[in-house]
Amino acid sequence: MGDMKTRIKSFQELSNQELYALLALRSEVFVVEQDCSYQDLDGHDQKAIHLLGYQDQNLAACSRIFAPDDYFDGHASIGRIATSPDFRKLSYGKQIVEQSLSKIYALYGKTCPIKIGAQAYLIRFYEELGFKNTEIAFLEDGIPHVYMIQ
Repeated sequence: MGDMKTRIKSFQELSNQELYALLALRSEVFVVEQDCSYQDLDGHDQKAIHLLGYQDQNLAACSRIFAPDDYFDGHASIGRIATSPDFRKLSYGKQIVEQSLSKIYALYGKTCPIKIGAQAYLIRFYEELGFKNTEIAFLEDGIPHVYMIQ
């Protein structure tokens, strides 16, 4: 694994440069790479805690965390998990999810239920991180997803 340094910030704490890098990474992964036109700016970033994973000065991975009931009723959540293609071989996707889980546990306790909407092709990845497939499938922006819980 590579050496990723993580910053954790509320939306209000993000600098203009950090916000720009965050939105650029999400656009690179979710819009360009996945060839999906969708509205990334969904009005939820303002409630989220943002995890920014850096390799040197480069934003390599990111996620956003929601308190219980802020995204899903009765559950905390992690979303907009993205890893730059340049850093995937270093397991930064796994690291950003593990650090997101650790932050949820620190804030809301180890028994806090967590729910995510995972892209279907990543089910095994999330199962390896302790999530269980609810088998409730749905399409989001034309991409098959499934709800997973932990």
